[in-house]
Amino acid sequence: MRRVRAHNVELKAVDPDPERSLAVCLRLGAEDRGVLRQRDTYFGTRAGRLKVREEEPGGATLVQYDRPDGAHARESRYRLVPVAEPGELKAALDAALGTLVVVDKERHLLQWESVRIHLDRVAGLGEFVELEDVGADGSERVDRLQRELGLESVLPDSYSDRLLGADALIAAARAVMERAHAPYSGFKVGAALRADDGSVHVGANVENAAYPQGQCAEASALGALVAAGRARVVEAAVIATGDDACVPCGGCRQRLREFMDLDGVVHLCGAGGAHDTATLAELLPRSFGPEALPG
Repeated sequence: MRRVRAHNVELKAVDPDPERSLAVCLRLGAEDRGVLRQRDTYFGTRAGRLKVREEEPGGATLVQYDRPDGAHARESRYRLVPVAEPGELKAALDAALGTLVVVDKERHLLQWESVRIHLDRVAGLGEFVELEDVGADGSERVDRLQRELGLESVLPDSYSDRLLGADALIAAARAVMERAHAPYSGFKVGAALRADDGSVHVGANVENAAYPQGQCAEASALGALVAAGRARVVEAAVIATGDDACVPCGGCRQRLREFMDLDGVVHLCGAGGAHDTATLAELLPRSFGPEALPG
């Protein structure tokens, strides 16, 4: 039988007052389903997110999901596959895809109508509220709970993205830099782009004996991003051999402008350890973008 992807509406926010949040949920009539301990191991993917969740009490589950980043309630589409031997599966996925990060959390689970309320304490991050509604018109119930709980600091991304930070993006750019084809200049460049679903796409510079036919690392990475079905970049990292921070050329700044908002952050790095950051607006002031075209 063909398994259909499930979907829900999700919102995740900083919990301003965990004791009050629990009290509000119980006052609204939410059913207290106890405390869970979860470990989510995330792996590299072409698109979306992939993790093995190990839960106590409970078992293990392979979770694949697509959810765009954004500081609002978002639709998530996912697949859940029970796992009998999580250790072996994690080892296989790590060998094939690479492990990105492990998220450990304590989750107080409550159920209100069709909404799963998660009062989360995430190791290394802090305390949060996550709302998941699997019912029709789920956004209305999520909106009500957001107001009742006073959730203002909504997270645009996932716990895994927050734990990964810029270091993982820079590491991905550094790894692909080592595979660059730069026999003529000896100047290897790697670029890594984080898409709006959390996936990371990389590219290296590819030189050619006919010099104008070479390709910059940023262009290679954007090609990989588009080939994976993504269209938005939320963060980028560029690194090159040498001690100085690598700055994208003018053409690549314009290439990034096609897919990236002007307030998006670009990490400018050198293989020797240099690291600077700039927004795309700072790199490309008074820029020309798709919105400038007529009609």
